[in-house]
Amino acid sequence: MRMRTTTSSPSAQQRSEEVAERYLWTRVLQIPTAKMEIATHLINDTINVYKWALTIADKRVEKWPLMENPLPTLAISSSYLLFLWLGPKYMQNREHFQLKKTLIVYNFSMVIFNFFICKELFLAARAAGYSYICQSVDYSDDPNEVRIAAALWWYFISKGVEYLDTVFFILRKKFNQVSFLHVYHHCTMFTLWWIGIKWVAGGQSFFGAHMNAAIHVLMYLYYGLASCGPKIQKYLWWKKYLTIIQMIQFHVTIGHTALSLYTDCDFPHWMHYALIGYALTFIALFGNFYYQTYRRTPRQPREPKASRIIPHYNGVSNGLPKGLGSGVVAGGRVEEKERQSGLENGNGRRKRKGRAKRE
Repeated sequence: MRMRTTTSSPSAQQRSEEVAERYLWTRVLQIPTAKMEIATHLINDTINVYKWALTIADKRVEKWPLMENPLPTLAISSSYLLFLWLGPKYMQNREHFQLKKTLIVYNFSMVIFNFFICKELFLAARAAGYSYICQSVDYSDDPNEVRIAAALWWYFISKGVEYLDTVFFILRKKFNQVSFLHVYHHCTMFTLWWIGIKWVAGGQSFFGAHMNAAIHVLMYLYYGLASCGPKIQKYLWWKKYLTIIQMIQFHVTIGHTALSLYTDCDFPHWMHYALIGYALTFIALFGNFYYQTYRRTPRQPREPKASRIIPHYNGVSNGLPKGLGSGVVAGGRVEEKERQSGLENGNGRRKRKGRAKRE
């Protein structure tokens, strides 16, 4: 008799679990795909916005050094940040460099450089009839406008040269000078001014660069004199006033920019708002630096017990007669026997002197 074999069909519960499992795996596999699509769209949109922005960029500066695209500027700033990380490691077990002559030449060269920028901006803006209240960008090839654009480009280059400030600090192992304020100021100024030169090399841009270059003349003059040595340093009492002038500069920048917004000046408004926010960060950072450096009263460290002076006994320092040495042990206390001996000897002398006087 032939036996029939029967196979049990999967239950409804098993089928539903399989369907749920397949659905779950499908969704899990779709998540990376969806994220990739979002990232791709963001990248494509960014590229499209950048290509559109290039159509309204300043054509006069397009072929100038570093201005064709942002990659060279970003590479220089990235190298700067990399040096901030590797430089201290390299110098950790090495003798610091003096660089006295190098610093003198560098600082006074920066004085001349910034004076040249300040002079060019002042004379060209005056010749072009610039307004200090509101001035739109003139993208023409007018000689005065091109002269202003060139001066602003040199100002942008000067911010890249100022990266050497940090390099010299690290080579001299002045690591405490490389603060967040220092790095933030240097790195952002050079990077952001590429945007300024690329799109608005003129107009309102001249005001902040003109004022900042003038302040840097004073600042590098101070550094140059300070690098000459102690004979000159004793006359440099005005360091804190440089910080005050810098903070005044940021307040003036905010006021000038707010006035431009109020008068609806023909200048990109988003740059005005960005500049106000940027200046506020500097006010906060420089204000904190000024307070910590010049206004905050340093706490007087409490003397440890070992360094406290033990009261005089019989006119002898530390309560010990001559010939017994310091007698100071751990905890700042005098050994008991020596102290008692000193006191007894002192009292004995007092009694004898007293009897002699009475006699």
